[in-house]
Amino acid sequence: MKKRILSLAFMLMLIHAQAQQHNTSFQYTWPKDAAVVNKLKEWQQLKFGLLMHWGTYSQWGVVESWSICPEDEGWCQRRGPYSENWYEYKKAYENLQTTFNPVKFNPEKWAEAAKKAGMKYVVFTTKHHDGFCMFDTKQTDYKITDPKTPFSTNPRSNVAKEVFNAFRNDGFMVGAYFSKPDWHSKDFWWPYFPPKDRNPSYNIAKYPQRWQQFKDFTYNQINELTTDYGKIDILWLDGGWVRPKESIDTSVDWQKAIPYDQSIDMPRIANMARKNQPGILMVDRTVAGEYENYVTPEQSIPSHFLPYPWESCMTMGGSWSYAPNDHYKSARTLIKLLTTIVSKGGSLLLNIAPGPDGEWHDEAYTRLKEIGAWMNVNGEAIYGTQGDDSIGAQGNWVFTKKPSAIFAINRVEEGKELMPAEMTISHLSSAKIKKVSLLGSTAKIAFKYANGTLVLTVPKALQTKAPNNIAWVFKIEEQ
Repeated sequence: MKKRILSLAFMLMLIHAQAQQHNTSFQYTWPKDAAVVNKLKEWQQLKFGLLMHWGTYSQWGVVESWSICPEDEGWCQRRGPYSENWYEYKKAYENLQTTFNPVKFNPEKWAEAAKKAGMKYVVFTTKHHDGFCMFDTKQTDYKITDPKTPFSTNPRSNVAKEVFNAFRNDGFMVGAYFSKPDWHSKDFWWPYFPPKDRNPSYNIAKYPQRWQQFKDFTYNQINELTTDYGKIDILWLDGGWVRPKESIDTSVDWQKAIPYDQSIDMPRIANMARKNQPGILMVDRTVAGEYENYVTPEQSIPSHFLPYPWESCMTMGGSWSYAPNDHYKSARTLIKLLTTIVSKGGSLLLNIAPGPDGEWHDEAYTRLKEIGAWMNVNGEAIYGTQGDDSIGAQGNWVFTKKPSAIFAINRVEEGKELMPAEMTISHLSSAKIKKVSLLGSTAKIAFKYANGTLVLTVPKALQTKAPNNIAWVFKIEEQ
């Protein structure tokens, strides 16, 4: 019964995620720029990354940005003493800038924990939809380095730069999350016309000069990020409703509500960003075309192998942003997500949300340590692999591959940690198998192969004492 409830909860989570503002694009355009192609190939080898949502909203423990959006949606629900009046609420929310002081901020600690977990790249929120900047932009005073913010006196107040430097120094590929909409900007939500939803509060076609000011503001901020913050490998653009009218797909429910063209001139932005950072990956989420170098299903996994670059962004806990009593997924669940995603050709970008003091929950560090223990032994089946587009998932089995080997990954169900004496894999096309081994063990695995079926015989010693109890990886080597 408990497992049924958990399964139902997981399905509801996916349905809820698919109802939100982001889904996988239906089309993909391969890049032509050689530097971008090479960067994309490099990124595709990494498989496992860290995403962090962090801003002033962590002080209230509320959803990132969305509580100031005047829409009747679950994730926009306001709570607290100001919730009955949107104007008072937004004023109080923006006043959080004057109390934000994350004195425990230590990005090197995060980088070390992420590296030990086997993560290879990071994407950090430089600005979410609320417009609060976690970097020292010159375009607005709504930022962590402004004198109104207590943390501005800290020598590490330029948080994005500190995060990028710490992770880059630990060998990570670095990505800048940047929200295209900006609900603090008077050129997006013009106070003359109070906002009704996530879109600009005025008709852009009637006020093109104001929209041009917003486009210039956006351009200038991205120019800062790609000029003054060291090597940036990924520009991860969120807020997919800010898009050209011709890109709106009316078969997608949330895109039907986009009232008009909201182009911010991506060709101009991309040309500038790639002049500043040759080969930078552009991830214009859900806007299919040349500026979406990989697609990003949110809180969900495609049902089948995808033949183009993609990444599932998912939360370690239940929320993108900090929640005081958040519940974290188990290491077993997280490794199952990772192996499922990689087997379908994708990467996992796992979100951890820092708190108002600048620290993660202790449980987040514990999960990363547990994942790292598994990855230290079995990372060969993750990094630099290709997803399986032929064998297909079989019960608890998923598969990845390299030119000379197939990795058969058996995800262990809780309560069934004893390895069976015999294990069978079907639909395996192989010219000739020369060896089967279990990663993390020196025990000899006997096998028989005939007509696409591989039968493994597990030694008695392994049946009671396997290398781990989360997922067993068999390496199948061919001659």
